[in-house]
Amino acid sequence: MPLAGIGDIIASSPAGVGAFNVIQLEHATAIVAGAEALGLPVVLQISENCVRYHGALAPIARASLAVAELAKVPVAVHLDHATRRELVEEAVELGIGSVMFDASALPDEENVRVTAEVAAYCHERGVWVEAELGEVGGKDGVHAPGARTKPHEAVGYVARTGVDALAVAVGSSHAMTTKDAVLDLGLIAELHAAVPVPLVLHGSSGVPDETLSAAVRQGMKKINIATHLNKAFTGAVRDYLAGDEKVVDSRKYLKAGREAVAREVTHLLRVLTTPA
Repeated sequence: MPLAGIGDIIASSPAGVGAFNVIQLEHATAIVAGAEALGLPVVLQISENCVRYHGALAPIARASLAVAELAKVPVAVHLDHATRRELVEEAVELGIGSVMFDASALPDEENVRVTAEVAAYCHERGVWVEAELGEVGGKDGVHAPGARTKPHEAVGYVARTGVDALAVAVGSSHAMTTKDAVLDLGLIAELHAAVPVPLVLHGSSGVPDETLSAAVRQGMKKINIATHLNKAFTGAVRDYLAGDEKVVDSRKYLKAGREAVAREVTHLLRVLTTPA
């Protein structure tokens, strides 16, 4: 199937769109397998941390693009949390159709200026852009649990930058390994009513299933999940190795991890797309 555009996937989906982080090839194939089990579209995300792990963007990007092109469902490949413009430009050159440019650590005016420049560059090349406002406090910045996006500031930010989607702070936090985050569902509804572009929830691994469903009903559109899948992958590999201390063929235990991730992706896509 031809590579899908994330904007088209979001526009055509009546519910939430799952965006799952790729760490290595096994993650990419597992995420697609999980989506194919339901016949639903999905987004493969490559973070700047993932690029750093591989030493370069091209190897994991080209692998993810190849997996997406062979999929039986629409699959978009997305660069997540890029803080460097040169990485965005490389992603565009490689054929990645959407990017999340993260200038949230910069002062507000500089965030707006740089993000607007990146958005203009990407739009000239047909690439979709996600961004986020800045927030002082907490190691997660805008996604610290206590941070909240103000609707009027979000509206102004989108107007001034021209971005296609906005990551908002509503109570989630990155890298959570427990599912006890409390989302501000009322704020999500306010933001959805005020902001003219799709809303993105980062740090969704820590959000209980029923709350994720409620967030989608209130207007959250793109749901980013990474740590939860890493937990599933690592747990399955650990169990396999504990059960067979003599195994040396990495394909055997990595397959167990891949299958665990595929099951979780199928489950999470059901959560995001099941009506109330």
